Amino acid sequence: MDVLVVGGHGKIAQRLLGLLAAKGHRARGLIRKTEQAADLEALGAVAVLGDLEADADLAEYVQGADVVVFAAGAGPGSGPERKRTVDLGGAVKLVDAALAVGVPRYVMVSSIGADRPQAASGGMRPYLEAKAEADRYLMASGLDYTIVRPGSLTDDPGTGRVHVSTELGSRGEVPRDDVAAVIAEVLHAPNTIGVTFEVFSGDVLVAGAVRSL
Repeated sequence: MDVLVVGGHGKIAQRLLGLLAAKGHRARGLIRKTEQAADLEALGAVAVLGDLEADADLAEYVQGADVVVFAAGAGPGSGPERKRTVDLGGAVKLVDAALAVGVPRYVMVSSIGADRPQAASGGMRPYLEAKAEADRYLMASGLDYTIVRPGSLTDDPGTGRVHVSTELGSRGEVPRDDVAAVIAEVLHAPNTIGVTFEVFSGDVLVAGAVRSL
């Protein structure tokens, strides 16, 4: 399987790329800086150089992919404008590229709270508004989508066990390791097409949790 992960140098993305490469997939990560390439190559992944914000479209990077994963983010230090251009604009560009090239499968790394951005305050509100709009655009696209909304992310070692739910509105933490494992499992789980779900630390093995959706 050829998987293009946009935002390829991010913390979840690198974990995901490593998992996919270890399983023998062609794991490609879209990165903006040439100096990031060595980190991806060390994982067994292929670095693809491109600019999510500046490039008019992403079709050339999407070409050849079986699945695209949007794992990019403007980051906590960015202002509302970059959240619109990256978290929303980048996700929309990837949808349009997948449609143009004919890649049917799209997995979105979203956020808890994206179902109710109006409840957020401060810097979180524009972020969640951007994520919510991006999710809606994907859902209306006709692509075989899955939207993964992780809880509060930690760098704790993964446990391989999670709690997933399509009933939105919970709160909790989850290691990035386990989020990456869930996404890797989703890529092989047709039952997750058309599904939006939250993921937190839990007691169910990742494969079983994904199958339960």
